[in-house]
Amino acid sequence: MKLAVAGKGGVGKTSLTVWLGDYLARQDEEVMLLDADTALSLGQALGLREYDIPIPLIQDKELIRERVGEGFFQINPKVDDLPDRLSKQVGKLKFMVMGTIADAGSGCACSPNALVKALLAHLIVQKKQWIIVDLEAGVEHLGRGTVEYVDGMIVVSEPSMRGLQTAARISVLARQIGLERQVLVLNRAPADFTLPDIKGLPPLTAKIPVLPSLAARQLESSSVLDLAERDQLDEVAAEVIAALKK
Repeated sequence: MKLAVAGKGGVGKTSLTVWLGDYLARQDEEVMLLDADTALSLGQALGLREYDIPIPLIQDKELIRERVGEGFFQINPKVDDLPDRLSKQVGKLKFMVMGTIADAGSGCACSPNALVKALLAHLIVQKKQWIIVDLEAGVEHLGRGTVEYVDGMIVVSEPSMRGLQTAARISVLARQIGLERQVLVLNRAPADFTLPDIKGLPPLTAKIPVLPSLAARQLESSSVLDLAERDQLDEVAAEVIAALKK
C-alpha cells in the first residue's frame, strides 16, 4: 500500500510517518519511507546523525545529468535501479531522501523535476511494498500532482484553527485529483477535544495526546522512535491503516 502524509508545518506529520513505518516494519512488512519535505527532517526523526543522511536526490546534479541530461532532456529517465542505489537501511526500514518538487522549479519541466517525479511514480506504481511519503508542509505539492498514484492520504493536524483549516484545504485538493481515501489524525490532542465545523475535513480516525517521553527527550535527541508510549502509538497506527484499507 502506498500512503502520503500531509499537513501544516509543525503538526507532527514527520513523526507520524516514522511511527507508521516502525509499526509496519515490526509486523514484518517491507517498508520504505520517502522524505519529500522541504525541511528534510525524516532522517533526523529516524535517529540518524546529520552526516549519515543521504543528500536529497533533487540536489544530486551528477545523477540528474546522467539520467536526464541537459537542454533537451529525457522525459522518462531510467530509474528502476535507483531505489536500491539511493535508499538507506535504518533498522528494518528503508529510507530515501527525495527532496521536494518545489526545489525543482515548482512544477516546471526541468530536469531535477523530471527525475524526481519519474522515481516517485516508479516507487508508487511498481514496488510491491509499503511506501510512505512525508510530503512538504502545506498544499503546494498537490497542485503539482506528486501524489496522484498513492492509495491513501493521512492528513495530520494539531487542535488549532490554522492547522485544521490547512488540513481541510489539503483534503479538498486531494479529492480534486481523485484521492478519495483519506483520514485525519489529530496530534497533541486532548481526549475530550471536539472538532469545530470546518467544511472539507476528512473523517477523524485517531488522536495522539501529548507524549511526555517525547517532550522530555527533544533537547537531547531528534529521534521519535522507542518512546515509552510506543504501545499507544501502535494502536494509532493500526487504526489509521485499518481505516485506509476499507
